[in-house]
Amino acid sequence: MLSGKTITKNTVAVFWEKYLTVLGKRGVKETVSRWYLRRSEEFIRAAKGKKIQDHSAADINRYLEDQGRKDRITDWKFLQIVDAIQILLQTAKAACESEVNWEYWRNSAQGLAESHPTVDAESGILPTGRPMGQAPLLDAVRERHGAVLDALVIAMRQRKYSIRTEQAYFGWVCRFLAGIGDREAAAAGEAEIADFLQNLAVRDRVAASTQHQALNALVFFYKQTLKREVGQLGDFVRAKRPQRMPVVLSRAEVGRLIQRLAEISALHHLMASLLYGAGMRLMEGVRLRVQDIDFDLNQIMIRGGKGQKDRVVVLPHSLRDLLTAHLVEVRRLHQADLAQRLGEVALPDALARKYPNAGREWGWQYVFPSGRLSQDPRNGETRRHHLHENGLQKSIKKAAQAAEIAKRVNCHALRHSFATHLLENGYDIRTVQELLGHSDVSTTMIYTHALNRGGRGVVSPLDGL
Repeated sequence: MLSGKTITKNTVAVFWEKYLTVLGKRGVKETVSRWYLRRSEEFIRAAKGKKIQDHSAADINRYLEDQGRKDRITDWKFLQIVDAIQILLQTAKAACESEVNWEYWRNSAQGLAESHPTVDAESGILPTGRPMGQAPLLDAVRERHGAVLDALVIAMRQRKYSIRTEQAYFGWVCRFLAGIGDREAAAAGEAEIADFLQNLAVRDRVAASTQHQALNALVFFYKQTLKREVGQLGDFVRAKRPQRMPVVLSRAEVGRLIQRLAEISALHHLMASLLYGAGMRLMEGVRLRVQDIDFDLNQIMIRGGKGQKDRVVVLPHSLRDLLTAHLVEVRRLHQADLAQRLGEVALPDALARKYPNAGREWGWQYVFPSGRLSQDPRNGETRRHHLHENGLQKSIKKAAQAAEIAKRVNCHALRHSFATHLLENGYDIRTVQELLGHSDVSTTMIYTHALNRGGRGVVSPLDGL
């Protein structure tokens, strides 16, 4: 007769065999499977005898929070821990598995790279990203024109250009300098600029906006770095600017999309609802700070939007309770960080030098923080950044497919829909312009196309037959 101890050992062995089988079906290689086993065993040991089936969603969240506070934990390792525990719970058929927001934890595994727009641009470090993916090009150009490229970056950072604008301008200037060969940058002029822009349109067949961006980059380079005005460029071939209308969802489509998002991720449902309800851009939403939400005045302050402009947008009344409950959980996370002498976030501009302790204050915390701490790629400090925007983008795409919306749906489509629906409700164009943060009302005018219903309001003659 088998003893109880033997039966227990056999049961455990069968369980881990089943766990390994699940890993194999999910494409996890045998060499990696042992690491999944190790992550799962660490989780079980941390539970101190508590059965897997008896865990609650709160237990899982607390464990992952603790793992996310470990010093300099890498993206891949944190993601492996999340996956290993979810598969462990699924194998054990634990009820709490379906109650954990796994999308949030996977989203938290993606840290902010040095090229991310949130990362501070004041370190004085040259962009490390290769322009247009051409590493040999960048290395050759830096060797020849390193001094003027350094001056270009300094000029952009003095004007507080965003990281993405900085990278784009840096890339275009590198490509231009590569095209002039061994000549000094100051020796090239309007003829070389015109030829470069024409080749973009004729040979590379770029969009008009891309050609215009390259022109802006070169004009900035000559004016601010070489201290020389760019004169007339002559009659070069310009890329054609297509007449495109923004993707706008109907109210019914927005409702279906938001409903599907609630089924995918409660957090992404809240984030997408804010983007639509307040007309925010994607990065404005993910970079929102606690102090920017004013429940008393029913408004949200958008700080440092496009063009470094602040503006006020509406706080949807229907989101007040959800947002309040969310902030309670965010505050609990922040207080737990502070208890371990952590809890710091990056501050804009030079505020961290002026107010050294401000980064730990509640008001400066992100409304949508990552589930783990990460190392700042510029200065190496350990901080809690906001969630990476890729997770929300993927959830919206997934929700659009589930809602059977055939349009090209993304985060910006929610902003387009916000503007169009306000105009349909009778709000004047100037009010919508201010809410969107447009400098010119002509940019806002594109949304008036939706007011001309059904092919500009024309009744088809076919309908009269």
